[in-house]
Amino acid sequence: MVDTPRIVVITARIGAGHDGAADELIRRLRALGFAVDRHDFIDLMAFGVGRRMNAAYKRQLFVAPRTWGWFLDLQQRPWVMNGTARLTTKLAENAMLRAIGERPAAVVATYALVSQALGRLRRAGRLDAPAITYLTDMAVHPLHIADGIDTHLAMHGVTAVQAKAIGAADVRVIAPAVRPAFTNPSARRFNLPEGKPLALIVAGAWGVGEIERTSLDIAATGLAIPVVACGRNEQLYQRFAGANHAIALGWVDDMATLMRTCHVVVQNAGGLSSLEALATGVPVITYRSVPGHGRMNAAALEKAGWVPWIRTFDQLAPTLEAVLREPPPRIDVAAEDPEDIIATMAALHHGKTR
Repeated sequence: MVDTPRIVVITARIGAGHDGAADELIRRLRALGFAVDRHDFIDLMAFGVGRRMNAAYKRQLFVAPRTWGWFLDLQQRPWVMNGTARLTTKLAENAMLRAIGERPAAVVATYALVSQALGRLRRAGRLDAPAITYLTDMAVHPLHIADGIDTHLAMHGVTAVQAKAIGAADVRVIAPAVRPAFTNPSARRFNLPEGKPLALIVAGAWGVGEIERTSLDIAATGLAIPVVACGRNEQLYQRFAGANHAIALGWVDDMATLMRTCHVVVQNAGGLSSLEALATGVPVITYRSVPGHGRMNAAALEKAGWVPWIRTFDQLAPTLEAVLREPPPRIDVAAEDPEDIIATMAALHHGKTR
């Protein structure tokens, strides 16, 4: 009987970025011959707390986005952060151990509270396998870093420096895990108007942020036609009905082709969509960033030299004109692939426990 090493990946359906990274890691690890189990932290939290937490977070971003920024700032105070991590992760620890099962070769987290829970389990001696955190954001919040995690995977040196400053013991710089569709050239194109540059506005699966104002601002420059990816936000899509200044799209399955059809991507959160766009070679700019993680990621992306952050309307037209006239060179990430690091750690642990 073949003893196939098994890796467990735990994500959280908070938006789509954590799931997107998890699914791509799983695809790559399975291609390397590992058995991979996938679990969602939201479902592992006792008493339905995870589902209520997810709904509250989504409502907060739509109703009172500034309070999310205040909340993240508050969470940087150790006594607040430690209390939050202890309370929320304790609700999931037992279910998480059951989900992980016996003799995993490694456990991978793509969400901050999963990292906190795995770190607690490792420190308590309840989890024997190596625990690995894949940092899905360019900017690192203290909640992303947990004592007990064996390795943190960072997408850039800027991210790695932040992680180490917070206390991460082992940090490896890796190439972002984006789907092959975004890195493989393709001649396919979306059926969109030609003759004028297209500015694709992305705001995640939830369609969060000042999307309508962003589209109006881009249209006002006269430099590009706004194309709005509304994600799963049906209300946002309906609000664009009859608009003559922008093209609105609902949920798009082939985002890689849509990005390649457009000439610039305008983002506000610095999440997976930014990395996917950069992988296609399409220039990306940050505009009207959402509070909290959006502005943290905007600063990190700008510091890395990947994405300029436009802070005022007056900066919008000059920046758009510059990237449309001469797009920046495609980013060449000379770093190890994350699945190779995970695979090596898993294989070593599996060999010791056989």
